[in-house]
Amino acid sequence: MLSRGMKFALLGTLLSTTCLAATPDQVVDRGRYLVQIGGCNDCHTAGFEESNGQLPEQAWLEGSTVGFSGPWGVSYPGNLRLLVANMTLDSWLQRIDAGGLPPMPWRAMQAMNTEDRTALFNYLQSLGPAGEWAPAAQPPGMPIRTPHISFVPLAPDVAVVEAGH
Repeated sequence: MLSRGMKFALLGTLLSTTCLAATPDQVVDRGRYLVQIGGCNDCHTAGFEESNGQLPEQAWLEGSTVGFSGPWGVSYPGNLRLLVANMTLDSWLQRIDAGGLPPMPWRAMQAMNTEDRTALFNYLQSLGPAGEWAPAAQPPGMPIRTPHISFVPLAPDVAVVEAGH
């Protein structure tokens, strides 16, 4: 009879073997799925939301010139296809671990297991490089010269608060 610890070790080995046995197409499909459920296109694909998600896959993840402004300055959704074009898997994993500016959900990416991070990388590489680089992030206090979405909370209207609504 196997001890509880031995059962978990065996289960871990079986799961790892199963993941390693995935074909390259299955890994890319997993990456595509993660992009879709993770909402990556919402920011990293210009016009995606406006088209109700109806842009062709070849237009996905080319970044955007619409920034996100807040106390951190202005950040832009990067062109992920250009980013990974000459990147190794190790540098991709390090990039995720390094994190970055809001509103990118870095903690969600950092919580992904290595198999999912690898699937994202392989999917992005399968798309190939396309598009232009997004603008560089700007520090706080600089004039914003592109369209942007503000992440600065606004105070409520005084009349509404006084009326109790």
